[in-house]
Amino acid sequence: MGRKTDKKKEQRVQQEVVKTAKKAEKLTPIEEVPHGDIHIKHERLNKSFYESELERLQLELVKWQTWIKQKGFKVVMIFEGRDAAGKGGSIKRITEPLNPRGCRVVALGTPTEKEKTQWYFQRYVSELPAAGEIVIFDRSWYNRAGVERVMGFCTDEQYEEFQRSCPEFERMLVRSGIILLKYWFSVSDEEQERRFHDRAKDPAKRWKLSPMDMESISRWVEYSKAKDTMLNFSNIPEAPWFGVEGDDKRRARLNCMHHVLSKVDYKDVLPSVIKVPDRPPLPKDYHRPPREEQFHVPEVY
Repeated sequence: MGRKTDKKKEQRVQQEVVKTAKKAEKLTPIEEVPHGDIHIKHERLNKSFYESELERLQLELVKWQTWIKQKGFKVVMIFEGRDAAGKGGSIKRITEPLNPRGCRVVALGTPTEKEKTQWYFQRYVSELPAAGEIVIFDRSWYNRAGVERVMGFCTDEQYEEFQRSCPEFERMLVRSGIILLKYWFSVSDEEQERRFHDRAKDPAKRWKLSPMDMESISRWVEYSKAKDTMLNFSNIPEAPWFGVEGDDKRRARLNCMHHVLSKVDYKDVLPSVIKVPDRPPLPKDYHRPPREEQFHVPEVY
C-alpha cells in the first residue's frame, strides 16, 4: 500500500513540474513582466523524485553533449541573476556528468588594467567555443548592465554604448553558428536574505559572500530596475532570455536542465556497451619495485 501511495505522489509531483514548465514558457519574453522578479510559489520538490529525475536528466545531458561533439555544434550558455539565486548549483548539476574536455565554465574576475583599455567584449570573445564545445558563463558581459551600472563602475557613455552594442554582438554570435542560451535566475528577497544568513553562519560557505552581495541587499530596487532595463534591450528574438524561478533550488535545477535539453534536437549516439579486455598475465621478468622505495600519502583514514 505504501509503495502505491509513494508512486502516486511522485506522479502528481511530476505532473506539477510539467505544469510549472508550461507556465514558465508562457511568461517569456521576460520584458513583459513588471518591475521585480518572477515568483511562482511551490512546496519544496520531493527529494526522492528530485534525485531520480536529476539522474535521468544528467544521463540525457551526456547524450546531448555527445551529439553536440559529433555534429560540431557550438553552445554558449549565460547564467545571470540575483545573488544567491542558485546559478552555481544549477551549473554544477549540468556540468557534473559531462566530459570536461568539451565543456568548461568561465567565471572571469575583475578586469585587469590592460583589459580595461580593450574593447569591452574582447576578454569574453577569447573564451568562446570551437566546434563541438560547450561554454558556460557564470556571469558574463552583462556585468556592465548589472553590477557596474548599479555600483557606478562604468560611465553613462559606456553603459549606453553597451545597450547599443550588446544586441548586435549577440546577433553576430548567432549568425556565426553559436547556439546562445541566456538564463536569468530570480529569487525572492526573503529567500535571498535567508541564504545570505545561512552562508554567513557556515564556515564552508562564507567564501560565497562578497562585499557586492552585502551591498545588493540595500540596493534591491536599483538592481531590479537595472535588470528590467537590461532585459528590455537585450531580449532579442535571436537570443531571448529565459527566466528560472530559484526559490526552490531543486525545481530550478531540474527546470533549467530540462530546458537546456529542449533547445537542441539531439539523438542518442552514445557508444554501445564496451567490452573490457582481459588483463594479460605479468611477464616473468617483471618485478614491481619495493614499496618502501616510493613516497606514499599517509593512510590517516
